[in-house]
Amino acid sequence: MKNKEQILVDCLLRKEEVAWKEFFEAYSGNLSYVCSRYIIDAEDVNDVLQNSFLQMFHSISSFEYRGAGSFKAWITKIVVNESLKHIKKKLNFKEISDDFEIPAEEGDEDPNFEEISQHTIMEMIRALPEGYRTVFNLYVFEKKSHKEIAKILGIAENSSASQFHRAKAILVKKIKEYKMSKTAQYE
Repeated sequence: MKNKEQILVDCLLRKEEVAWKEFFEAYSGNLSYVCSRYIIDAEDVNDVLQNSFLQMFHSISSFEYRGAGSFKAWITKIVVNESLKHIKKKLNFKEISDDFEIPAEEGDEDPNFEEISQHTIMEMIRALPEGYRTVFNLYVFEKKSHKEIAKILGIAENSSASQFHRAKAILVKKIKEYKMSKTAQYE
């Protein structure tokens, strides 16, 4: 028996207009969230999403359903790739990353996101400098290695690691400040 996702994919493959509308309504919010992890400007997010949906429409015939979640993974990958294309057009990662050294691992803290809303965490990530944010997102959310990130962005592997560690350090600091401000409110 086919699940709802597979039925939707079958209808999309037949280019049924109502299926595309249902698809947009069902997934646009989540895809917008993914895109806005990489891109700050709302107008740019809309442009990238529009390009992503066009890419999905034109390449749906190449999609092969491989079980529950495979469609969501495919469309998310398209949005991430379109977001990266947009970022690469306006940002030179080599300029940003070549003068950084990898910070010492000692005292390298992981951010403690406990008791912080997803919205607040997202705002903290979105406030990171663009290069840091891009590397952080690729490493944490897309599960890419620094070697893969380096290849995707055209930077050295140690630059990817450096940008990730700096992003993490900034987030640790922001989280501590946020928690301290919350604690101060209740005192």
